[in-house]
Amino acid sequence: MTFRKTTLLAALLSATALSAQAADLRVALQSDPDILDPDPGRSFVGRIVFTALCDKLVDITPDLEIVPQLATEWSWNEDNTQLTLQLREGVTFHDGTVFDAQAVADNIERSQTLGQSQRKTELSSITETEILGPHEIRLHLGGPDATLLAQFADRAGMMLSPKAAAEAGDDFGLNPVCSGPFKFEERVAQDRIVLSKFAEYWNADEINFDTVTYLPIPDDTVRFANLQSGDVDIIDRLAATDLPQARSAEGIEVEPVVSLGYQGLTFNLENGERGDNPWGNDPRLRRALSLLIDREALNQVVFEGAYQPANQPFPPASPWYDAENPLQGRDVEQARALLAEAGYPDGLPLEVQVPNSTQPQQVMQVIQSMAAEAGVDITLRAKEFATLLNDQAAGAFEASQIGWSGRVDPDGNTHIFLHSEGGLNDSGYSKPEVDALLQEARAVTGTAERKALYDQIQDIADADGPILYLYHQTWIWGLDDDIEGFKAYPDGMLRLEGVSKAE
Repeated sequence: MTFRKTTLLAALLSATALSAQAADLRVALQSDPDILDPDPGRSFVGRIVFTALCDKLVDITPDLEIVPQLATEWSWNEDNTQLTLQLREGVTFHDGTVFDAQAVADNIERSQTLGQSQRKTELSSITETEILGPHEIRLHLGGPDATLLAQFADRAGMMLSPKAAAEAGDDFGLNPVCSGPFKFEERVAQDRIVLSKFAEYWNADEINFDTVTYLPIPDDTVRFANLQSGDVDIIDRLAATDLPQARSAEGIEVEPVVSLGYQGLTFNLENGERGDNPWGNDPRLRRALSLLIDREALNQVVFEGAYQPANQPFPPASPWYDAENPLQGRDVEQARALLAEAGYPDGLPLEVQVPNSTQPQQVMQVIQSMAAEAGVDITLRAKEFATLLNDQAAGAFEASQIGWSGRVDPDGNTHIFLHSEGGLNDSGYSKPEVDALLQEARAVTGTAERKALYDQIQDIADADGPILYLYHQTWIWGLDDDIEGFKAYPDGMLRLEGVSKAE
């Protein structure tokens, strides 16, 4: 039976109540975001909230073209060591302070110097900011950086009120102040995040909701049931197993788009004391586990074949995919040989932390069964996602089932995880050769030359195995069919300009 809002309860609501309800967009997320501060923030669902809260210097189109947002024009000098930005005029932050060139300079400095910032390596090429006028700024780089504009299309480009950031310090995420279409109202952990329309937004005519409420609902079935009943308008990451029912359900629309990222297993190699374990010390064990995983079967069993099996950080449709390194099938005998060579012919235990949402746990249960065939005894530790992230950053894990939503530039899927100083290098992986190649890939502008470097990087990282890539997701949005103007983006973000709800 399909539950719709045309129930007796809905019929009894007054026209005024219906109108008020339509002004509130309710979005169900797969998990509760971590800190609502773009500099230390690192969760995918947090970025969904930031998209409504914090405008960026530039944005992307569904076709991955970089387009203006708070920066309206940009230009490079001849040797690509200076980037000059023309900034949008008439923009204010939610606290009424003006957005200008000084605000951009302050935001870059904060991203580079805040102790908890995950954006340091993303903006490490910027050596100086030069204010040329109220709405013009020049960024001086230590060398060419082919990734910089793409970085500005994500959290590194999100502009915070310098006044609010300075006053709040490390507590900024408790009451974030940006310049996006919605401003922060309240947050109740594990329950809701509420934003309200910012009347002074520069593009306010394109915003059609008075409020947007984000509701963390980790269970896929419950999240989908809330969409069916009309309790929410949009759900993040409809489960692939619910696709047939969703497509046939009355009043529900499905919007899929292939992601830029991946899901995988991250191992603790040298991130604190927990990295000193057999799995962290011997790449043969990590390669053995990879060989025990039938990624094609995993995709069929958990995702009804809707996703793409993975063995590298770029999906096969990406121009950065290494076709010379195709997906390897499952090989239990070779895995057993590697285990024996490493001194564990009968296998050994492995503890994997996993998010407490449905699909990640299903993925790990399938892998748990596959690994057991060679004596690898996987214990699962389910954790709320923000807790999992904190434990991973602190090195309080042996292995972690976690993914990455992906970035437009290949640097965004590699540098932050594989460089020894990468902001999300929770493995503690460190290899001077890889560091040098990653830096070289940032400085090279030609696509062919960059791809050759990323192929080399992946060859080395594949042998070392700090991350075992499992699959590339398809972002599947579930929508009430009253929602109009929605567009699915490969980065998985929910952009609300032009989106409305029919009454």
